[in-house]
Amino acid sequence: MSRKLLFIINPRSGKRNSGKIIDIINKTLKGKIAYEIGLWTTIDDFNVLAKKLKEENFTDAIAVGGDGSVNLVAKTILKTTLILGIVPAGSGNGLARSLGISMNTKKALGQILNSKIEIIDSGEVNGNSFFCTSGVGFDAHIGNLFANLPKRGLKTYIRLIRKELFRYQCENYIVIANGVEIDKTAFFITVGNAGQFGNNFYMAPGAKVNDGLFNVVIVKPFHIIPGLLMLLKILFRKAHKSKFIETMACSELIIKRKTEGSVHFDGEPHVLGPELRYKIWPKSLKVIVGDVFDGV
Repeated sequence: MSRKLLFIINPRSGKRNSGKIIDIINKTLKGKIAYEIGLWTTIDDFNVLAKKLKEENFTDAIAVGGDGSVNLVAKTILKTTLILGIVPAGSGNGLARSLGISMNTKKALGQILNSKIEIIDSGEVNGNSFFCTSGVGFDAHIGNLFANLPKRGLKTYIRLIRKELFRYQCENYIVIANGVEIDKTAFFITVGNAGQFGNNFYMAPGAKVNDGLFNVVIVKPFHIIPGLLMLLKILFRKAHKSKFIETMACSELIIKRKTEGSVHFDGEPHVLGPELRYKIWPKSLKVIVGDVFDGV
């Protein structure tokens, strides 16, 4: 079967100019492969594209945008024969980086043409799919604040973290995994299908997107100097070696807290109830990867 690509672009999402990306797509792919470009600005527009994707013999769904846009496209084709491709255009681009996709638009399109395919796992929390990371606590709190800011980007994200870091109140959680119940006060808890949040910030360096397991990271409360040392370990992909971090591997877990609150899936903030049930779905999504992909 010949390949047929549908590029799914939200002109308002991401940090790169969508018009420029469309020009690069046309210059790079015209005459080489069958493709169409679909634009959406509302969920109704997206649903029209999702219907088109499934009814008009497309083989590849290409998400152009950040982690939120990638999540939306990926969960639309989850557990189907359709293949996910990514042209990164967001702030963090966590899943794209984990798959070895180039941050350069033209090079990413070259990887799409090359079409090296892998099948990866997906995660689910209370029925909501994610592909990179999900979590509760400080990172979900930051995600919620970040989503409501008029200006996005890495610099804005870092400024927000600096502002909130030492005034955030840690919460108590009960974590149930592998038949063991743990009662912990935590700064945040990350459930990683992939190892990073984005921007090569590896919070769960032991995670692999194709091993059928989550890598769960519990970050305990810390003071400023130990916190800076922990940050260095995270930046050098050694988060698991910090005394303020506990890790475990599992395919299912439950996180309980006192009240409903913020949760993020692939960086996108949501509010869910006090009990969160996580489950992994092995080998559930076909994706285009780069040559350097190794599952992390």
